[in-house]
Amino acid sequence: MTQPNKQGEVWVFAEQEDGVLNDVCLELLGRARLLADRLGVKVGAVLPGYNVEPLAPALIAQGADVVYIVDKPCLKSYTTQPFARIVCDLIAKYEPQIVLYGATPLGRDLAPRIASETRSGLTADCTDLDIQDVTDSKTGEVHENLLLQIRPAFGGNIIATIVNYTQWPQMATVREGVMPLLPPDASRKGQVIKEDVDVDQLAGIVEVLEQFKEQKKVNLKAARIIVAGGGGVGSKENFDLIKELAGALGGAVGASRAAVDSGFIGKEYQIGQTGTTVRPAMYIAVGISGAVQHRAGMQESAKIIAINNDPDAPIFGIANYGIVGDLNDVVPKMIKAIKLRRAE
Repeated sequence: MTQPNKQGEVWVFAEQEDGVLNDVCLELLGRARLLADRLGVKVGAVLPGYNVEPLAPALIAQGADVVYIVDKPCLKSYTTQPFARIVCDLIAKYEPQIVLYGATPLGRDLAPRIASETRSGLTADCTDLDIQDVTDSKTGEVHENLLLQIRPAFGGNIIATIVNYTQWPQMATVREGVMPLLPPDASRKGQVIKEDVDVDQLAGIVEVLEQFKEQKKVNLKAARIIVAGGGGVGSKENFDLIKELAGALGGAVGASRAAVDSGFIGKEYQIGQTGTTVRPAMYIAVGISGAVQHRAGMQESAKIIAINNDPDAPIFGIANYGIVGDLNDVVPKMIKAIKLRRAE
């Protein structure tokens, strides 16, 4: 579809696995609700799978007005071709103006296939979305109510705003955690539409014989306090101070990409543009310079405390409290003070 349908709905692909919705689709429904209200249209959720109808109320409570369900035994496990065919067929039938996906492994596999088939624009790994009128700098034409697809670019050195004038639907993948998860409203009413898309033959092309799942070692998104170390920590041994401070506070350990790349700690602890996005009540950044890639993953923390020996480090620009000093001097004193206070 290439001609814009200005009355089209705002859609979210409702990713689920084994009957459990991925948090990112619930986060996206909150933002989709805001976008749709600005546009004066409905929010739709596309839910393919097997025995997935019981998930519809949760999607409606989170902001969906319509849930489009394709329920077939052959959709029990995700494979690319049948899921892509379902979304493409539904796009052709209902002509949404915006389709959003989580930037998960599944979403990153699925969204480009759909964009290619529908000849639509797609922006990957967005960190923000908005609606605004845009003037074409070449022709002077004003395009009303376009989706602003905002993401870091050129290694995080700039923030790019991408728009799609005509190749609709406007599509984007959004990383988990960058949109706040709004509280569900169980009183909301919505419509469930069951669709029948013939994908049985496509589903037979690839067969899932067995699945192996590795449990997450760290749940940074749920942590109320995070102590994160950066490349400035200096060594794997010094990183033990980060872990000790986190333990004293009852918080979780995080890290910047520089610390992970230096081998101080595993990648599952990485926070930032290429890691996890977090919003804790308190975020302590130790030896982290504050590059835009890292700030993208933690700048919405309620309170930010920065410890760095460089008074000009960018992290101080977003910190609520800043301590200029050597972490090997500052952090042990913090640990001692916390332990003494707890002993009182």
